[in-house]
Amino acid sequence: MCDRPLLAEIAAVVGGQTYDIPDPSVQVTGPVVRDSREVEPGSLFVAFVGERVDGHDYASAVVEAGAAAVLASRPVGVPAIVVDDVQAALGALARHVVERLGATLVALTGSVGKTSSKDLLAQVLRSKAPTVFTPGSLNNEIGLPLTALSATDETRFLVLEMGARNIGHIRYLTGLTPPKIGLVLNVGTAHIGEFGGREQIAEAKGELVEGLPADGTAVLNADDPLVRAMASRTKARVLLFGEAADADVRAENVRLTEIGQPAFTLHTPSGCSDVTLRLYGEHHVSNALAAAAVAHELGMSADEIARALSEAGTLSRWRMEVTERPDGVTVVNDAYNANPESMRAALRALVAMGKGRRTWAVLGHMAELGDEGLAEHDAVGRLAVRLNVSKLVAVGGREASWLQLGAYNEGSWGEESVHVSDAQAAIDLLRSELRPGDVVLVKASRSVGLERVATALLDDSASSEGQVAGR
Repeated sequence: MCDRPLLAEIAAVVGGQTYDIPDPSVQVTGPVVRDSREVEPGSLFVAFVGERVDGHDYASAVVEAGAAAVLASRPVGVPAIVVDDVQAALGALARHVVERLGATLVALTGSVGKTSSKDLLAQVLRSKAPTVFTPGSLNNEIGLPLTALSATDETRFLVLEMGARNIGHIRYLTGLTPPKIGLVLNVGTAHIGEFGGREQIAEAKGELVEGLPADGTAVLNADDPLVRAMASRTKARVLLFGEAADADVRAENVRLTEIGQPAFTLHTPSGCSDVTLRLYGEHHVSNALAAAAVAHELGMSADEIARALSEAGTLSRWRMEVTERPDGVTVVNDAYNANPESMRAALRALVAMGKGRRTWAVLGHMAELGDEGLAEHDAVGRLAVRLNVSKLVAVGGREASWLQLGAYNEGSWGEESVHVSDAQAAIDLLRSELRPGDVVLVKASRSVGLERVATALLDDSASSEGQVAGR
C-alpha cells in the first residue's frame, strides 16, 4: 500500500473506531489481506464473516504473526479498527489509496476471456513499467479493492478485472477504483440465467465505459455489435480493436501454427508487427488485440507490443494449461470455468492441436445458463461431432446427459461419445483407453471440479516415471 498510512489515518478514512491500539501513529507497512495465512509484519488483516469461517476468530493469531491491526466489525481484544460494514470500509480505503497513486488505472470486463486478456495485458505493460494486476479471478467487491491496495508508489499501471453478477455491480466497482481506461471484451451468454438475456448483460458490462472521465479512453471490441454500440454510452474517447477493417488496432493474416498457437500481423496506428502467441487457440487473437489496444493507448510501439505478446505465457491456473506426458499424451487443463463461448473456443483449439492425433473432449456442465441450459449443452455436444473430436466424455448428471444427447443426435451413435457419472468414472475410462499421442481437453464450470481429471492423468505419468526410475 502506498505511503505507509497510519492506523489513525485509516480509521478516519473508513469512519471507524480504534480499539486496543496503544499508538495510533503505527504505520501499516505490509499488505492488506483477508487470509490469515498471508499476514506479514505490518499487515492490516480484514476480518470477514463467511458462511463457515469468521475472520474475527483469527484476530489474536494474526497480531501475534505481526499484523499491525485488524479491520473488524466488533472489538476483538487486540489492536483493531471497528466499522459497521467491513466490505464498505475496505472499498473506502481502496478509493482513498487509488486517488493518491500516480498510476494509470485500467479496468476490463467481458463475458469471456477476462482473465486471459488481463494476464496478457499485465505482461505487456510490465515490460514497460511496474504493473500491479488482479491475481486469478479476484474481480469482485472484495478481490478488487484488495488488489488496488497492493499497489505501491512505484506502480505505474494498475490493471483491474471487473466481474458482474447483476446490473449495478460494475458501476459499484468503478466507484471504488475509477479507471482512466476501460476495456470491454465481449458480451456473451455467461451468467445469462442470472441476467435474463444478452441485452441485460450488455447493459451491465457497459457500466464500465459510463464510469470513464472525458479525458479517458474506452477500448471496445469492434467485432461484437453489442460492445461496439457502447461507444454511445461514454464521454471518453473510443478506441476500437478487432479484425474489422475499421478497427484502430486489428489483426490480419490470422493463422494457427502446427501445434495450435495463433499467429497474426498486428496493425496499430503507430505501425505493424508480427505476433506468435505462446497460448493455444485462435480465440486468444481477440484477447491479444485487446491487450495491444490498451498498450498502444499507453504509448507502446507496435514492435514493443508484438515482442511482449509473443513472450507472454499463462499466469492463471487451469486455463488452457498444456502439458505433454512422457508417453506423448497431451493434457489440456481448461477446467477453471466454462460457458458456451469458451466451450466452443476450447473445442476448436483441441482440434487444431490434435491434428493427425486422437482427440478427447472431457466436458462437464456449464452453470448459470437458466432456460438456455438444454439448448446450449446440446449445441456443444453437436459441435464436438461436427469438429470430428474423436471422443466426447460427458461427465456428471442432467447437463452432461444433454451434452451426450447433442452428440448422439448429430450422428454419434455411441462410438464417439459417452456419458459417465463423475470425475472418477472419467479417470477410469481414460486410464483404460488413452494411447500415446492422444490429446485430452478437460473443461467444465468451476463447481464441477473437473480439474481432478487432469491432475490424475498427470499424476499417473509422474508415478509411472518414478516406478521406472526406481527399477
